[in-house]
Amino acid sequence: MEPAQPIDRYLAELYRTESRRVLATLIRLLGDFDLAEEALQEAFQAALEQWPGTGLPRNPRAWLVSTGRFKGIDVVRRRGRHNAALAKIAQEARESGLDTDTIQDDQLRLIFTCCHPVLPQDGRIALALREVCGLTTEEIARAFLVTAATMTRRIARAKERVRKERIPYEVPSRAELANRLGAVLQVVYLVYNEGFATTKGKNLIRPDLVEQALYLGRLIVDLLPEPEALGLLALMLFHESRRAARTDAQGDVIPLEEQDRTLWNREQIAEGMGLVGQALLSGRFGSYTLQAAIAAVHSVAPSVEATDWSQIVPLYDMLLEAGQSPVIELNRAVAVAMRDGPTAGLALIDALLDQGELVDYHPAHSVRADLNRRLGRVNEAKASYRRALGLARQEPERRFLQRRLAEISG
Repeated sequence: MEPAQPIDRYLAELYRTESRRVLATLIRLLGDFDLAEEALQEAFQAALEQWPGTGLPRNPRAWLVSTGRFKGIDVVRRRGRHNAALAKIAQEARESGLDTDTIQDDQLRLIFTCCHPVLPQDGRIALALREVCGLTTEEIARAFLVTAATMTRRIARAKERVRKERIPYEVPSRAELANRLGAVLQVVYLVYNEGFATTKGKNLIRPDLVEQALYLGRLIVDLLPEPEALGLLALMLFHESRRAARTDAQGDVIPLEEQDRTLWNREQIAEGMGLVGQALLSGRFGSYTLQAAIAAVHSVAPSVEATDWSQIVPLYDMLLEAGQSPVIELNRAVAVAMRDGPTAGLALIDALLDQGELVDYHPAHSVRADLNRRLGRVNEAKASYRRALGLARQEPERRFLQRRLAEISG
């Protein structure tokens, strides 16, 4: 089998799409996060050196797992010549199986391992985001509003706790699933959010993270079709259905009110409707299902103006009852502005900004600018657009804000 592009480019794409699955299997086989990471890098380096001469293997992922396993075993042997425990790890790794079904399930095993209740909550989610999903320490730190150095220490402590407590690498029994499901769903949603609207960089969307989150969401629903798992998968499908309409040919942002809704994926919307309906009928739903219900209202509306905002605002009220969040309050303020007018929404946003939690959150300033623009308050709109532009780190978002600022400046 020959690639349709040079080996180095093919391997770069393979790394993007397969490296986290390969890593998950290597962690199971080698029993150590850092050793598996080292083995992963060596396996890809070996592929870069060997595949140009030998051609592609029949199953590239299995080849990378096998090569990485033996690279890791070699490292353990070198370190463990005088260490019986390390020698035992090498022997167990050498004897472990590599059947395809086992490899397919390893990401799910790893995410549940990282979310073991013995780990602190922030450590669980950070470790899973780093190891299961491949987010950088800097990306995770931004999600938690801490420094990269703090997040590095947090992840290192979590890895050490996994080793010390000898946490088993497995999907827990059904009786234990409830203790971990919340953290697992939170990880999947954070990964999806980073893929749906990256926090920085040249592109608005990271398809690899979106696809990974949907893949994990489906695995979890197959394993445990709890209402909130159904709700989360529905929520991701509703958002994903709009992907083709969210950016133009240059990759620039198209706001919701300007999107061509004929480009929305109706199959994904229909699937999401079925899932959210099932979750709501259970009566045991939570925040993901409520967010999916809001997205469902948007998905069936022919336009922003025709959207049933009187249905959306109470859903946000229910969402806030389930758990306070300044970002949810911001989204509710937008819905209130659409239902009751920009003045009502602006009052809520100014109160939120006065509280301080969203003062460095660029979407809050962007929304404030838009409401002031609609009210004809040009100077206040300009100031808010500039504030949002100073905080935004994602290039398409910055270009969108620059265009809005240029338009309002004449």
